[in-house]
Amino acid sequence: MTTTRARDLGIRFDGTQGTGNAITDVSGVEVGFTTLIDGDGEHAVRTGVTAILPRGRGGVGNSCHAGMYSMNGNGELTGAHWIAETGMLHLPIGITNSHAVGPVHLGIIDWVIANHPHIAREWLLPTVGETYDGDLNDINGRHVTEEHAVAALDAARGGPVAEGNVGGGTGMNCYAFKGGTGTASRLVQYGDGAYTVGVLLQANFGDRHELVIQGVPIGRNIPEDNPFAEQSSAPGAGSVIVVVATDAPLLPQQCQALARRVPLGLARTGTTGSHFSGDIFIAFSTANQGRLHVGWETRPAPGTLASVDVLPWAYLDGFYTATVEAVEEATVNALVAAETLVGRNGFRSPKLPLDRVKELLSL
Repeated sequence: MTTTRARDLGIRFDGTQGTGNAITDVSGVEVGFTTLIDGDGEHAVRTGVTAILPRGRGGVGNSCHAGMYSMNGNGELTGAHWIAETGMLHLPIGITNSHAVGPVHLGIIDWVIANHPHIAREWLLPTVGETYDGDLNDINGRHVTEEHAVAALDAARGGPVAEGNVGGGTGMNCYAFKGGTGTASRLVQYGDGAYTVGVLLQANFGDRHELVIQGVPIGRNIPEDNPFAEQSSAPGAGSVIVVVATDAPLLPQQCQALARRVPLGLARTGTTGSHFSGDIFIAFSTANQGRLHVGWETRPAPGTLASVDVLPWAYLDGFYTATVEAVEEATVNALVAAETLVGRNGFRSPKLPLDRVKELLSL
């Protein structure tokens, strides 16, 4: 699926992007989607599932250090208590709509049982995040099933990542334009080499007047064609889930520190964080593969000590900057890639008018 990205319009962002400017630039990370578009009227289906495999399909169960942060808790991220307890992530991450967390959770379990039965002998606490797509999608219709989550996991690959109206982002809106899935990456120089920070987000937040791109108040200058102005829901409601990946060797607390920088990237696009927007972020490190043990099957022998590589705290600033930059660009990518969509009861979510954006940015 080829989509237009922000840089295709001539928009320039700070920092050095990775090869594909996507979360999959972090070696081993794989992303898959199931997109569901069917029917019209009251029961129109405009939704889906996004799957992220931190170490790819072969690395499930091989733990990653991880940390999370909630800017506003009007949302869900399952498995969060275990991540807070252990600082570990060892299963795929799913993202979907607010009322489909259950089937996606079960679908991840089904997929692990089928593909990694030795892991399934342990307890399984999948990580599933959500945002609300009820403006366009029949969110109460239980259209997302366990099989759709399995299909997204089966489709997961490295390389280019589709954006806009795909996966869990299919029915989402951002700044009263069509929103959805966005991704970006940055390289961080360290010593003689470089590490990668990659971001994938599901953008479903913000009011029209808030939108800013490259410091220019885009939303205020495009007040027309705003069907959301007639909606009864609070302006800016919706939510955003952000996943940050890096191959830098970070401790759980350092991953959490990256997750805490996500709001700064979102703020560059204008949001002030609506009370009715669940803004939840998770960051993980793919370093130290094979050294981290969280379950019964993988625990080392009694008396064994584990050792890990750690990036000194004093050198984290470049990773904070990379996170902020990648989150900003991923949000704009989601807006640029998304296409106008008509959904439940004929509600229409308009595409960000790219020619008008280029005019306002003098591109």
